[in-house]
Amino acid sequence: MQLPRWLLRTCLWLLCILEVWTATFKLALIGPWSCDPMFSRAMPTVAANLALSRLRSDTGLSRGYWYDVKLLDEDCSASKALTELGEMEGYGHTYIGPFNPTLCHAASLLTQHWEVGLASPGCLDADWPNLPPITPPTRVLFTVLRFFRWAHVAVISAPTDLWKSTGEEVAFALRAMGLPIGPVVTMETNNGGPRKTLRAIRQADKVKVVIMCMSSVLIGGEHQRELLLAALDMGLVSDGYVFIPYDALLYSMPYQDTVFPQLSNSTQLRHAYSAVLTVTMASDQSFYEAFRHAQMTREIRSAVIATEVSPLFGTIFNMVYFVAKAVEERRQAGGGHWVRGEHLVQSDGGFDFPGFNQVLYGGKDGRGLQARYVVLDSDGDRLVPTHTLAPTHTDGMIGGLSPLSRSFIFPGGHPPRASFCWFSPEKACSGGVEMMTMFFLFLLLCAVIGAFFFWVRKYKNEAKRTKLILTLNDIVFIDTQVSRKKLNDESIIRSLLEIKTPFRSIARSYILTTPESSNIGILEGDWVWLKKISVGRTVTSANQNTRSLFSLLREMRHENLNLYLGLFLDSGIFALVVEHSPRGSLADLLADSDVRLDWMFKSSLLMDLIKGMKYLHLRGLSHGRLKSTNCLVDGRFVLKVTDYGLPMILHSQNLSLPEDPQELLWTAPELLRNPVRGGSFAGDVFSFSIIIQEVISRTLPYAMMDMPAHEILERLKQPPPLCRPMVSVDEAPADCLSLMNECWNEDPSKRPTFDDIFKQFRGINRGKRANIIDSMLRMLEQYSSNLEDLIRERTDELEIERNKTEKLVGQLLPKSVAQALKKGKPVRPEHYSDATLYFSDIVGFTTISALSEPIEVVDLLNDLYTMFDAIIATHDVYKVETIGDAYMVASGVPNRNGNRHAAEVANMSLDILHSIAAFKITHMPEMKVKIRIGLHSGPVVAGVVGLMMPRYCLFGDTVTTASHMESSGLPYRIHISLSTVKVLTSLKLGYHIDTRKAQVKGSEDTYWLMGREGFTKPLPVPPDLTGGASNHGISLDEIPVERRQKFLDRQKKMKK
Repeated sequence: MQLPRWLLRTCLWLLCILEVWTATFKLALIGPWSCDPMFSRAMPTVAANLALSRLRSDTGLSRGYWYDVKLLDEDCSASKALTELGEMEGYGHTYIGPFNPTLCHAASLLTQHWEVGLASPGCLDADWPNLPPITPPTRVLFTVLRFFRWAHVAVISAPTDLWKSTGEEVAFALRAMGLPIGPVVTMETNNGGPRKTLRAIRQADKVKVVIMCMSSVLIGGEHQRELLLAALDMGLVSDGYVFIPYDALLYSMPYQDTVFPQLSNSTQLRHAYSAVLTVTMASDQSFYEAFRHAQMTREIRSAVIATEVSPLFGTIFNMVYFVAKAVEERRQAGGGHWVRGEHLVQSDGGFDFPGFNQVLYGGKDGRGLQARYVVLDSDGDRLVPTHTLAPTHTDGMIGGLSPLSRSFIFPGGHPPRASFCWFSPEKACSGGVEMMTMFFLFLLLCAVIGAFFFWVRKYKNEAKRTKLILTLNDIVFIDTQVSRKKLNDESIIRSLLEIKTPFRSIARSYILTTPESSNIGILEGDWVWLKKISVGRTVTSANQNTRSLFSLLREMRHENLNLYLGLFLDSGIFALVVEHSPRGSLADLLADSDVRLDWMFKSSLLMDLIKGMKYLHLRGLSHGRLKSTNCLVDGRFVLKVTDYGLPMILHSQNLSLPEDPQELLWTAPELLRNPVRGGSFAGDVFSFSIIIQEVISRTLPYAMMDMPAHEILERLKQPPPLCRPMVSVDEAPADCLSLMNECWNEDPSKRPTFDDIFKQFRGINRGKRANIIDSMLRMLEQYSSNLEDLIRERTDELEIERNKTEKLVGQLLPKSVAQALKKGKPVRPEHYSDATLYFSDIVGFTTISALSEPIEVVDLLNDLYTMFDAIIATHDVYKVETIGDAYMVASGVPNRNGNRHAAEVANMSLDILHSIAAFKITHMPEMKVKIRIGLHSGPVVAGVVGLMMPRYCLFGDTVTTASHMESSGLPYRIHISLSTVKVLTSLKLGYHIDTRKAQVKGSEDTYWLMGREGFTKPLPVPPDLTGGASNHGISLDEIPVERRQKFLDRQKKMKK
């Protein structure tokens, strides 16, 4: 059967349409088209359509293939763009982009997963398994830097996320090639942002070349204009800095005869741009001329002015054309079959094609798109080429720039050249110095260090202490109220050493304090003591004479001198900073009755004092204020003299201390008579004799005279008779007493010198030298014995107090609960299946309270509950609580006792009822106290509630029922429930129980506990209430006559 012709033609037409549809190769163009002038003015849709139009007329491409371009917007924020990137699946067989290099790695992984191609002119790593794009711009940049030997470069980015990410990736790529990239800085958006950025560049060592990651000022980049003008104003242009625009590497910057109005209209910018070295794609025809030609041929129908279009337009055109050429090359190599985007990576290249305004090359062996590059210098308002770079030399591995007829003019001189080793991967480079030179420099450095090592070691500590005037920045003050254990804690001391000022760490404020409240501090890791000088006015500085004098005093070094460390002048405080002595002064040691001092130990202390004063007098310095409080004892029980030279410091500063009569008891008589206070060698000897008296007798100066200090001073000034301390001959060797008498001789010329004293004192122990070690050992043995007795005594006291505390807690809480709380364990609520509760209250308690004073009510309840407490102590019950006149007891809680709980509470109730009959109110003995008792048995839940004053409480219906049994009972009766009766009956102990008929119809009967077999104690007789009397109050007849009127008056007042 032959088909009609029209049917055959229709089928052929449909097959052609199907073939065309299946042969469409889709391209997805990704870019931040609204983020920056370089992209927003690129007209990507027009560029792509122009490329597709020319592809259709290219005779070298197959007519059977169709190309379609989809424009995809890349977000300005890298993080958001990365999120959107994952949603772009299915838009193309090959993706051109992204332009943000931060996204390249993610885009490569995604396109591999989607099995499509990727070609991005913005990516900086050409090793990803996708179609190689245009040569990475950083490879071209590296080639230029290598030619000029600029290794130390900085990177400045515009304050946008796109350019900031680009700058970081550019720096990373150059570092991966071995260059020591300097600062990577992002410009701030404020007015001073460019200057602040350039200041950071200027401070960088060896950096003279700056890579600008931002849109070029020649295509409308405002940030680059601000940066270059700031560089001109700061003198960086004349200082030899060179600026390289990174964006020009991505396109072909017009140069030929193109005039840039940005440079024509601004003399300053034209001058600043003379320091710009532009690297861009070479072109046979200016981009602007090529764009105008396309407009003239109606290929571009837009009327936009060419100079307002970003040259990135040509890069987009070239990328679309390049992908199409790679598809065709791969299709022919595969026998004409359909080519998928992922196959483009296998393209061998080896072809050239006409770009938008230059000839481009598909590099052989898959090297990607290659182009010639040129280096441009500014010439007024134009750019002229100075060097060229061949397409095969753009990978940064081989070859380099070729100079042209014109050389690049550096306005501030050629930046310094770095060592070529930075650009040689096979060589190690350090600071631009060759390895052999580094080796010899290292040897020389080791020799220098070895030569000066001991010198530095020797003078290190002295260099730290050369500062004479100290402030709060040097000393950390310690709270002296903190316990010694805390002050000796190594971890705390270590943390204090890390603090430079005393107010830096609030977290350690529990141990730090202010100089006004403490005399102890830490200076460079050592504890110091501040001798504060209070003169009635603020001292803000030390004059030159004082500084010179103190420098001499600080140079004095002796084992028995307390060293001066500096003068403290801060916060209105003037003080001498000296070494800290943990055992205080000699006066403190003598006043400590816990320290037992034998003669050997005393003589050791006196010998230390003699040695220190002998050294001072040998240096020609008299002390002038020698006394026991100025003799310090360190941790090794070595005595050290302090405050020497203080009178001279005060005189130099024109200061004077207020005179306290008690402080003048060590002063020699001739000095007391002198209106101008000073010091002398003989006066120091007299002061030494008074200290001998203190050490021998362990008393204050002249303590045995029982006279006020001012009277003693008057007698010292005006002898006779001579006024001297009295010391028993039994308290010290006779030679020592004789020496003491010589030292306080009234005639200063007859007093011995410290040289003589030293010689005499050595013979006092009859040839035995005062051995401080032996004395310390004996003292420590005595101290240890005393300490053991003291510890034993304190331990006994502690045990007594602990027992008291445990007893008190045991009275407030059950023993098991108290033990758990002491151990820090939680006390969980506990269920008790069977327990008996006791409630009682006082009949007419409100009336009794009205007839009594508050203190009388308290005494009444205290007497009553004391009697109850004594009774319950003989039964297996637990007192739960008392509230007012209510008294609550439980058995079976917290200690379970089987069914005995009912019997324990019943027996206790009978004993309480018996005792209440004889109880008398102290202030109303004629009035009887009547109570009602209620008992009930059942399950309860017990637990501790509250954190402050925790209480052991019972919960459940059993508590409510027991309270109801009490409130519905009668005076002098024990009201019990049926559940309690059952438990008592089961025990078969002979309890006497009477039935009380139900008071309300439908309710259960309750019962009265009347007694028990063997219980012979008399019980009070319940009152007869048949006359309508209340079981809750007291009748008027029961109230004492003298209080009855008071009660009636209060009742009338309440009725009103």
